[in-house]
Amino acid sequence: MGINGQREFDLLNKIGFIRTAGSAEELKAAEILKAEVESMGLEAKIEPFEIWDAVCEKAELEVIEPYQKKYTVTCYKGCADCENLEAEFAYVDNGGDVALKNVKGKIVLVNGYLRYPLYKKLMDAGVAGFITYSGTLLETEDDSDLFTRTLRETLRTVGVIPGVNMRATDAFDMVKNHASKVRMTTKNHEITLESRNVTTEIKGTKYPDEVVVFGAHMDSVPFSTGVYDNGAGSVIHMEVLRHFVENPPARTIRFCWYGSEEIGLEGSKAWVRDHKDELKNVVYMINTDVGGCVLGSDTAIVLGSKEFTNYTDAYMKANGFDVDVKQDIYSSDCVPFADNGIPSINFMRFSRDGGAFIHCRHDIIDFLSGDSLAKTTEYVTAFADHVVNSVVFPEKRAIPEEMKEKVDKYLYKKEMEEAKKAKEEK
Repeated sequence: MGINGQREFDLLNKIGFIRTAGSAEELKAAEILKAEVESMGLEAKIEPFEIWDAVCEKAELEVIEPYQKKYTVTCYKGCADCENLEAEFAYVDNGGDVALKNVKGKIVLVNGYLRYPLYKKLMDAGVAGFITYSGTLLETEDDSDLFTRTLRETLRTVGVIPGVNMRATDAFDMVKNHASKVRMTTKNHEITLESRNVTTEIKGTKYPDEVVVFGAHMDSVPFSTGVYDNGAGSVIHMEVLRHFVENPPARTIRFCWYGSEEIGLEGSKAWVRDHKDELKNVVYMINTDVGGCVLGSDTAIVLGSKEFTNYTDAYMKANGFDVDVKQDIYSSDCVPFADNGIPSINFMRFSRDGGAFIHCRHDIIDFLSGDSLAKTTEYVTAFADHVVNSVVFPEKRAIPEEMKEKVDKYLYKKEMEEAKKAKEEK
């Protein structure tokens, strides 16, 4: 039957709605994908798993010196509660050592997204609370979305303090007008939600005990239809699955559409955890995350050996596929597999020069096309068919030491262990 970009585009339209982790909409997307798999005559399962979340009840931020002004903010999920906390204010840029020298007891504004190294520095500096911002100075209140961010488990291991997120335009206003003292209120409580993965399998005709896992996440962030990130990967893999239904594979293939990737790879982490006994048979993981943009370029990131990177590069060139191939870690559902010693390749079509957008209201289907989906699907299918049906699998089931170090660093393993040890010693 061959690759059909219009069929992919139609399915993308069906799941092109906001579908955040653990929501009813995420379940709806899972059911649509399950039904599509079953239309091919395969059995599909929805596998539920629990995720941590929090409900934010109250968030306020007011400058009280040298002027008085209230700003719209959202409370960080999982942060500490506070009521009318008054403190001196300081803008500490990226949180350099000089900027954090005398901020004990202050509420500080930092640039961009709050990751573990910066949060740890804030805690060590003894700040009373923190403020982050999102968006750009080109946005107005009407054409921007104020995200409710999360103090993830990695950060909470070193302690919790109050924190809020605000628009970039308001952060600019505070700094430009020399805010020096602020009042903050935060209140939230933890909850548990149910997310889910969708899975199906085709048994191998020659090597059924060797398994190749195909992965793509189906969830989106708030305010975003998530068609570029990652409805595209979801429908690309559906088309690849259709190829293998029509052309039975030599090795067993397991297709997974993961939920809750956007909040920390929770779907793939759950799959790896819940299928621990099966991992010994998994020889490789093929992941697709972002695609379909009209203006863009195709990339393959190998989380594995340098030899296989060169092998992949040669394969793409020999078969006329314009794909940039490199060895590196990729922030997606490949990571939990790599953490268990399973190498992977990550396919994506990155937008160029503002050709598509992620994690915002502008991730919409208008910037994508069936032709672009088909272009990426063509080389993903060809490469997958090649390795799945190879006489000897062309990559070792191992993660090179230098890549393992990158995975450990990405997961903040050393920092997590140190924080855990420090808690035990208290």
